[in-house]
Amino acid sequence: MGAIMNSSIFKPVRRWLAAVSVAAVVTLAAPGIARSQAGLKTYTGTFADHAAYLIEVPKDWNGTLFLYSHGFVSPDTLNPPADNGDILVRLYLLSNGYALAGSSYAGTGWAVEDALHDQIAVLDTFERLVAHPRRTIAWGHSMGGITTAGLVQNHPERFSGAISLCGVVAGSPGFWNQLLDSAFAFNTLLASGQLQLVHITDPVTNLANAETILNNAQSTPQGQARIALVAALVDSPGWIDPLSPEPSVDDYATLEANQFISLGSGLDFPLYFAFRAELEKRAGGNPSWNTGVDYQKQLNLSVNRDEVESLYKQAGMSLAADLKTLNEAARIVADPAAVHYLTRNIALDGEIRVPVLTVHTVGDDIVNVQNEQAYAAIVHKTGHDSLLRETFVHRAGHCQFTSAETIASLQALIHRLDTGEWKGADAKALNAAASALPLAYDDIFGPGSQLLPPAFIEYAPAPFLRPYDDVN
Repeated sequence: MGAIMNSSIFKPVRRWLAAVSVAAVVTLAAPGIARSQAGLKTYTGTFADHAAYLIEVPKDWNGTLFLYSHGFVSPDTLNPPADNGDILVRLYLLSNGYALAGSSYAGTGWAVEDALHDQIAVLDTFERLVAHPRRTIAWGHSMGGITTAGLVQNHPERFSGAISLCGVVAGSPGFWNQLLDSAFAFNTLLASGQLQLVHITDPVTNLANAETILNNAQSTPQGQARIALVAALVDSPGWIDPLSPEPSVDDYATLEANQFISLGSGLDFPLYFAFRAELEKRAGGNPSWNTGVDYQKQLNLSVNRDEVESLYKQAGMSLAADLKTLNEAARIVADPAAVHYLTRNIALDGEIRVPVLTVHTVGDDIVNVQNEQAYAAIVHKTGHDSLLRETFVHRAGHCQFTSAETIASLQALIHRLDTGEWKGADAKALNAAASALPLAYDDIFGPGSQLLPPAFIEYAPAPFLRPYDDVN
């Protein structure tokens, strides 16, 4: 699924093709799907905190509600309510009798706190305006994926199950700590310490300076080697085009070139050097730290270690010397109150009480697939493994799922709720379910766009580099 979020990539919303009308999409997708609009009731409104909500209930509602949590929206940009992340999935669900609901959240940026509050308000509003659902399923993309996991953690009594798609399921503290590691390496090794990593006062200038330094570094083998190290500390996959095959594991030049693009032209650098300011404003200080981090150890754990070692050797540089520089550089200490804020909003504790299905592309260059290892590990510590199934799609990009893959995932969770078994959640079964849908559901960038076959695979992600599970 194509992902757009104003100037960023955390709010997956279809890239509509202007030449394709919704009517044409309905005709292509499935016979009779237009009936989903007949008798459809739509409810909209605004909460006291100014969050807007959207509720859609089909005429023949089957009693199940899907509560959708959208992803990151760039600070201070338009933020309409969303009850889905994909128009074809929306039409499929409505045509099969499912109700949809969601909100805008009260604010933009890292609005997890707002989302956790406003999404429950949506459920309360649904019960007041419509009825008490027979069952409620939480689902969401990216930041909406961690919101989904947080909702079922905080309010298990309100949900029957959940689906987190491309979610930040390592939790907020771990995710932002990993971003800090990469930014710290860039600032130390390439920016001579001139960038603001925390307590950012001028995010626009800070980001512009970082992008200039990055572009200059890419022009030399030495700079490319250091960029590869910066990328390795967030396990950037070096595969960014969902329409292109995965680069060979030893095609280091291509991997690094893609990592350079991902860092500077994707969402990484805006998160590192600009959007962190919005998070700090929410948290009342800096919630991230790298005290006690051994960067030699971090590189050894990274999936990109061989790439970094090779590029340093080709550039005639000492990797050991740069790692020593990182380990001896002055560290960043977090503000305790800000850590507490980010832990509340939210570190995941693994205490799941309802079935949770996750879906992740293996080539996600924004929220790396290793997030899934962190979530599985903490769920395993609590003994709730039977309630969690993690699934993977062999494709590059953040939230780059076809409509068919998303629908197959939703079907697998519904089957689990109906039967108590995860029988339909393995790669073979998911590919078969997705393939059984009309061809139009295989779109990747929106209705009428490029069609791709289902690509679920069996996969085991490497360890997440900065795990954090202290929720006390």
